[in-house]
Amino acid sequence: MSQQIVIDSLAFMQEAGSLQGELRIAQLSRTHDWLAQTSGAVAYRVSAVSGERGQSQLKIEVDGVLQLRCQRCLEAMEYSLQLNSRIELVSSEAEITQEELEDDSRDYLPAQQELDVVALIEDEIILALPFAPRHESCSVPLAGPRTSKVLPFAALAALKGKPA
Repeated sequence: MSQQIVIDSLAFMQEAGSLQGELRIAQLSRTHDWLAQTSGAVAYRVSAVSGERGQSQLKIEVDGVLQLRCQRCLEAMEYSLQLNSRIELVSSEAEITQEELEDDSRDYLPAQQELDVVALIEDEIILALPFAPRHESCSVPLAGPRTSKVLPFAALAALKGKPA
């Protein structure tokens, strides 16, 4: 059973709220495709802050170590996660201009009465993971012991009574 933390994002901002704790990696099910192991936990902190122009923002900090699966050798590799992001709250998506949407340095989220904080943290973790994690140096795993070369027409030769 996964833990759920729900906040009213506007009330959270008005109260200058702050949440912190630990999330078990096993409960972050959408991250499991990247992971070699689901043991352990990550520490998080979500705070209400004001941006440079006074805009309401959620500051999300996550620290922990994940065991990712190396895409080359398929073995576990340690990945130190130190996430620090800010998401600007807007009253509606219509409030955001096209120019603001194209600005990759800012992220937006419509204010919600029931914002799932765990899902938001998991989204941020997924966005922070490397696309194809790999060890600095490792080798491709072998499929098993090499057998003698298979001759595709050997069965036909046997049917004709000739050696392959």
